[in-house]
Amino acid sequence: MDGQKRIHSALISVFHKDGLEPIIRELDRLGVHLYSTGGTQSFIEGLGIAVTPVEDITTYPSILGGRVKTLHPKVFGGILGRRDLASDVAQLEEYEIPPIDLVIVDLYPFEATVAAGGSDPEIIEKIDIGGISLIRAGAKNHADVVIVPAQDQYAELLRLLQEQNGHTTLEQRRRFATAAFAVSSHYDGAIHNWFSQGQGALRVSAGPTTVLRYGENPHQKGAFHGDLHGMFEQLNGKELSYNNLLDLDAAVELIDDLATLLPLDFTRDRSGQASSEAFAILKHNNACGAAVRPTVKEAWDAALAGDPVSAFGGVLITTARIDKATAEAIDTIFFEIIAAPDYDADALEVLMKKKNRMILKRKTLTPHPPLQGRGGVRMKVRTALNGYLSEDADHVVANAASMKPATTKAPSAQEVSDMVFATILVKHTKSNAIVLAKNDQLLASGTGQTSRVDALEQAIAKAGKFNFDLKGAVMASDAFFPFPDCVEIADKAGITAVVHPGGSIRDQDSIDYCNAHGMAMCITGHRHFKH
Repeated sequence: MDGQKRIHSALISVFHKDGLEPIIRELDRLGVHLYSTGGTQSFIEGLGIAVTPVEDITTYPSILGGRVKTLHPKVFGGILGRRDLASDVAQLEEYEIPPIDLVIVDLYPFEATVAAGGSDPEIIEKIDIGGISLIRAGAKNHADVVIVPAQDQYAELLRLLQEQNGHTTLEQRRRFATAAFAVSSHYDGAIHNWFSQGQGALRVSAGPTTVLRYGENPHQKGAFHGDLHGMFEQLNGKELSYNNLLDLDAAVELIDDLATLLPLDFTRDRSGQASSEAFAILKHNNACGAAVRPTVKEAWDAALAGDPVSAFGGVLITTARIDKATAEAIDTIFFEIIAAPDYDADALEVLMKKKNRMILKRKTLTPHPPLQGRGGVRMKVRTALNGYLSEDADHVVANAASMKPATTKAPSAQEVSDMVFATILVKHTKSNAIVLAKNDQLLASGTGQTSRVDALEQAIAKAGKFNFDLKGAVMASDAFFPFPDCVEIADKAGITAVVHPGGSIRDQDSIDYCNAHGMAMCITGHRHFKH
C-alpha cells in the first residue's frame, strides 16, 4: 500500500467521548503509546489502560481554567515533525520531543451553545483554540499523521485499525485531512458569522453533501449540503429529490408557525396531547390546503377540502401523531411526502403499502438553522448576480395582539382568529399573495401574481370552484393595498374583514371604504413579501 505508516503513538483529547472506548481498546491492543489531557485522560484511566498525561511532556500543567493545555512546542513539534526530513528528526531528538502519529480531537460545541441561547461569555468560552490548532497541525502533516477531527470519523478509524493492524496509507490519511479542514473551516465560519452579525463577509459552510437524483429539472445536477438526518427519520419511500426538499422546507416553516395557534406548543413538548391540531398540504412551496381542528382527522379533512385537486402529488405535514383513521383517509389520494411528529403502528401499516411514499418522522420540531448571526438569529442566503444575498429569516409570527383595528367596526373574536390564521398563511405564500380563510380553514389563495387584484380574483374564483361560501370570510394580504379596489372586490364577494400590513400613502382610502360598507380592517405593521 502506497505511503504506508504504522501508528506508534496517539494524542487523544476530546469533548465528546461516546464511541471512543473501542478505539482506545484497539490502540492498546496494538501497543500504541497514548497521551491525553483532562477528562479524556481520566476516561482512559477509567478503562484500566495506561496513558501519559500531556503535562509529563510539556512540564506545564493545564492553566487559565483549561484554556491552555496542549499549546506547547513539545506537543506540536511531535505532530508537525517530518519523519523523512533529517533535520526535523534531529531536532525532535535534541529537544526530546516524542513523535505523535495519531491525533484524535474534537471541538467545543460552539454552534450548539449559540443555538441554545447561551450568553456572550458562555459562547466565547466555547471557541476552541487548542483543538482547532491540533486539527490543523495533524492535517498539514498528513504525510505522517492520522488526524481524526470529529466523532463521525470514529467508525472509519476503528475499521482501519482493526483491518490494517495500525497501518494507514497516504490516501487514507489524506481523506482524514480533508475531513479535518472541512471541520475547521466550518467551525471558523460559524464563529465569524456570530461575531459579524451579518455585517461582515459572508461565510457559508454546510454539513455532509448528499448527491440528489437531479436538480429542479432532470437536466440539472443537484445536491443537498447539510445534516438532513438531524431533522428527520425516513421510515419509508424513495430518496428525497431537490424539489421534495424545497417543498419540505416550506412545509416545516409553515407548520411551525401554525403550531403557535395550538393550546399546546408542540415545538417544545411532544409528550402531551393538544386540544387542537394543524394540518397543511403544499404544492410548489405554497399551501393549497390548511386547517386547525380539534383532531388530526378533522384537520386533514378540512385541509384537503381547500383544494383536493392541487393536493394530488403534494407534501403533507402536521403537528399531530398520525392515527389509523387519518392514515386511511390520507391513503385515498396520491401524495409524495408526509411529515409528522410520530405515527401509530397501524397507521404506518396503511401508509407504507406504497413503497415510494416518503414517510418522515420529525426528530427536532424546530429546524436547526444552518447559518446564525449574533444572538442565534437565523439567516437565509441565496445566490444573486455575481454574489449572494443574505437576510434574517422572517421571524414575525402573527397573533391576536398584532391585529390592530383600523376601522370603526371592530372584528369579531372569530374574525380575529381567522385573520391571524390567514396572516400566517399569506406569510408563507409567494408574492403577490392573497389568502381567504374562515373558521381556521384555508378557503383559497392567490399566489405569485404580478397584480394584487389578480391574486384576489384568482383566490375568489378558486373558492367558488370548490363551493366555499365567502360570506363571513376574511382576507389577508402580504403587503399593503395601494388602492381601495381590493377591499371593494372582497366586499362584493361577501368577505367581512381584511388584514394587511399597511404603509401605503393611500391606506385611508381602503379604510374609508371599509367604514362605509361595514367591514372590519386590521393593520399589522409587518409586510411578508416572499419571492
